[in-house]
Amino acid sequence: MSVASLLRSAMRVGNRHVAAHLVHQRALSGADAINALRPFYFAVHPDFFGQHPREREVNENSIKRLNGYLENLQKPGTRSVQPTKLTFYVREIKDKEDIQKDILPHGFRLVSFTLQTKDVLTTVMDVLKSCSLSTEHMKGLKASSESPKSRQPVAGHGNPFYRPIKWDKSYYSFTGSRDPEQELEQAKKVEPTLSLWLRNHEKEATKKQNASVPRREELKRLKKELCQKFALEDIRWQRSWGVTHRCCQLQSLSRLSQQNPEDVLNLRGHTIIFTDQSGMNASGHVMLGTMDVHHQWTKLFVSLPSYRSLHLQTEWLKERISHVLGGIQVIDIERLGPVQPIEEHFSILNTFHKRLLARRLALHPRSLQGLAMTLENDRSSPSLHEMGHFIIPATCEPSRLQTFLQSMAWEARQRIKHRNQLQAEEEEVLLHCLEGLALRNLSKEPSVRHNQMIPCCRRLLEERSPLMEGLRVEVSHFYSVMQDGDLCIPWDWKG
Repeated sequence: MSVASLLRSAMRVGNRHVAAHLVHQRALSGADAINALRPFYFAVHPDFFGQHPREREVNENSIKRLNGYLENLQKPGTRSVQPTKLTFYVREIKDKEDIQKDILPHGFRLVSFTLQTKDVLTTVMDVLKSCSLSTEHMKGLKASSESPKSRQPVAGHGNPFYRPIKWDKSYYSFTGSRDPEQELEQAKKVEPTLSLWLRNHEKEATKKQNASVPRREELKRLKKELCQKFALEDIRWQRSWGVTHRCCQLQSLSRLSQQNPEDVLNLRGHTIIFTDQSGMNASGHVMLGTMDVHHQWTKLFVSLPSYRSLHLQTEWLKERISHVLGGIQVIDIERLGPVQPIEEHFSILNTFHKRLLARRLALHPRSLQGLAMTLENDRSSPSLHEMGHFIIPATCEPSRLQTFLQSMAWEARQRIKHRNQLQAEEEEVLLHCLEGLALRNLSKEPSVRHNQMIPCCRRLLEERSPLMEGLRVEVSHFYSVMQDGDLCIPWDWKG
C-alpha cells in the first residue's frame, strides 16, 4: 500500500491514542508515518501560503518529493534510496523562544535538510526534528486503516495537489491549534467579488506598477546585453522573484563576467535558469543557484564542457529508447519544484535503457510515433497524464510497459488532440482579453490549467471592468497585489 494512498486515507481518520510504543520499532507502516507527520503537514500546509506563491510552490513540490521518498522506502526489496534534499517554509503555530530568530517577516521560517535514511521511522523522526517539531506523539501512535471507498486518484502531474490534513475536531480543542478546514471555510465566506476587490486595490497596484517601470527597463536592458555578449539562447527564472531581485541576479552575473571573462565564455549557446541550485538540468540548461557565491558559479562554468558531454549522452539514450519503444519521444518537463540535475536524469535513462535491452519488445518501429513520455524515479506504476504524455517509472517491467503503452496509445492521442485544441482556444481568448480590456500584460500561474483559464478570460471579457485598464494581471488561485504591481486574481473569481 503506497504512502500516497495512505495519506489520502489519513485525511479522514481522527486522532487516536494507544499504548503501543513504536520508537523502538524500525518497520513503521505507511499509515503510522502519515499519522506521525500530521504536525509537520499542518505546519507546511500549502493552503496557508495563498498570499505567498513562491513559498507555496516550494512546499507543494517538496511534499511530493517527501511522499515519493517514503513510497520508495516501502517498496519490497528496497535497500536504500537516493539522498533527497528538501526545502520547506514552516508556519509557527505556537511561540517557541528557541526558534524565533529564524522566523521570516511573514511568520514562517525556511528549513532545508537532506534525507539519507534507510527506513520509514527514521525518516519521520528526521523530518520532525529538522523542522523543530515535537516527537512526543510518536510514543502513542496507532496505524490507520484504509477502506476501499476512501481511495482517490493518485496525485501527480495530472491531478490537483492533495490536501493531507483533516483531523478530528477534538484535536484542535485539545491542543488549541487552529482548524485549517474551518479557517478556509471562513475565508471563502468573506471572499470579495472581483469588482469590490479591484475598487479596493487598483490604486495600490497602479502605484506599485508605475514605480517598477525603471526597474523593468533595467531588467530588459541587462537581459538583452548578457544574451548578446555571450550568445545565450535565453535567460529565465524558475521562481516568481520580483523585478528588483532579478536585476540583482543579472548584475551579479555581469560583474562575474568582467572578473572571469574566459570562464564565462563557456556559457555560449546555453539557456540560463536562475533557480535554487547550480548545475545543469535535464534539458541541458545551465542552472545558477541564487544562494551560491561567485566562486561556485565560476566552478560550474569551468565544468560546462563535461556537462555538455553528459547531456549528449542523455540525448543518445533518449534516441535509443525511442527506437526500442516504437518511436515514442522521451521528453523533459521543467518543474516548479526542485529541478532534476543532469546527473540524476542520465542515471534514470541509463537504468531504464538497460532494462529494455534485457528484453526484446515486439513493437512496430513507428507504432507510437507522435506520442511522448517522461521517466520518473519515484513512481511504482505507469500512468497517462491528462495532457497526453505517459509517466513511466524507471524500474517498470518491459513487458508490462509494452502492454500499457499499446493499450493506452489511442487514448493518449485523443488527449493530445484535446490539449492542442484547448491550448489554441486559450491563446485566442487570452489575446481577445488582453486587447478588449486594454491590459498591459495577461499571464497565468503554471498550476492554472487550460480549462480554468479559458472560462476565466471569457468572464473577464463579460465583466469588462475599467479598473483593470493598463494593469498587469496574473490569473492565479488567490487575490494579491505583488511587489511590482502585478495584480493576481483567482481563476474562479466571484462576479
